[in-house]
Amino acid sequence: MHCLYLVATPIGNLEDITLRALRLLKEVALIAAEDTRKTGLLLKKYGISTPLCSYYEHSGADKINYILKQLETGDVAVVSEAGMPGISDPGYELVRAAVEKGVRVVPVPGPSASVSAVAVSGLPTDSFLFLGFLPRRQAERKKVLAKNAAQTATLVIYEAPHRLKRTLSDIMQELGDRRIAVCREMTKIYEEVFRGTVSEAAEYFDDPKGEFTLVLEGLQGTAGVNEACLHARLQEMKKAGMKAKDAVNIIARETDLKRRDIYRAWLRRINKINHN
Repeated sequence: MHCLYLVATPIGNLEDITLRALRLLKEVALIAAEDTRKTGLLLKKYGISTPLCSYYEHSGADKINYILKQLETGDVAVVSEAGMPGISDPGYELVRAAVEKGVRVVPVPGPSASVSAVAVSGLPTDSFLFLGFLPRRQAERKKVLAKNAAQTATLVIYEAPHRLKRTLSDIMQELGDRRIAVCREMTKIYEEVFRGTVSEAAEYFDDPKGEFTLVLEGLQGTAGVNEACLHARLQEMKKAGMKAKDAVNIIARETDLKRRDIYRAWLRRINKINHN
């Protein structure tokens, strides 16, 4: 078996590609691309004529088997539409299948919208949690947000323009009016970084266009806690079968709330559930 390379490609500016990536894209026997048209433009710019095949989210087992077959005779590079393959993009199932076959899988690092957005956000970078794209259905989206309401790490979210305002509204309801950096069209001509609060961002982006990365402040002690946020977190813990003592201890570590106040909130939440 030969080598499967996961090659990061530009998220916007085509000059943001490494010399190593260009060399490997020339040397491999096949490039498996999420978007062959877009990858074709990149290859044309750098005079690369390596054969292309499509590999995207719904390619299925047949395409994975085809790529594994190609690896018997030559190296294969996987590229997504932009950024690192497998990160909110196709790639995971192919990597898993390749590993099971004993294929060597090698990352070729490069541009990343999430890391770039965190770096320019002006928010803490020592610890961040990548949530990727939130669910399309509002109920499921709010559930994910509520589950992460007590996270002290900076949160990173990808979002499409047509869902941006709804997502900002859901963030307001579930997490409160925290600080946020909304990064639009990273590395592209109309790149923009908005820094402010969630409510200010919702007002600013009246007609959203482009690709968005949201960098959201984590829970900041008592100042970041609201009743709805705390109750949503406690309810998730209760549904997971957690005991009151364990839930209280976890939230006390995550915030500077007093244990007795957390326990009272737990009792109010349980009484409300039983009453309903």
